[in-house]
Amino acid sequence: MGNPKKRRDTWFRRLQSRIANGVRSALLGDGTPDTGCGIKLLHRDTYLTLPYFDHMHRFLPALYQRAGTRVISIPVNHRPRTRGQSKYGMLDRLWVGIVDLFGVMWLKRRYRPGLTVREE
Repeated sequence: MGNPKKRRDTWFRRLQSRIANGVRSALLGDGTPDTGCGIKLLHRDTYLTLPYFDHMHRFLPALYQRAGTRVISIPVNHRPRTRGQSKYGMLDRLWVGIVDLFGVMWLKRRYRPGLTVREE
């Protein structure tokens, strides 16, 4: 997982990100400093076993750890947007993120490694 260093965002966006990442990390215990970075290198086979939901990119470290995979964060350069404008605002991301956060917490609590679906 990429971890942008020296972010070139506004102070307000950096504050939002710091709060959101702090809450997510505290509740999920994934130890990832920033899940919003678009640079991710993932094992395809593991990814295909993950439960799919919209906006899951924010929770990939916790989902991969739930699947028994080690996650590491590597510092990357942050590059500002060169085209267009972001379609996301604080409130757009906040409510979706909160609902998804509780869903991922629920998934983590109920996961039992090694259990498979019983065939009849």
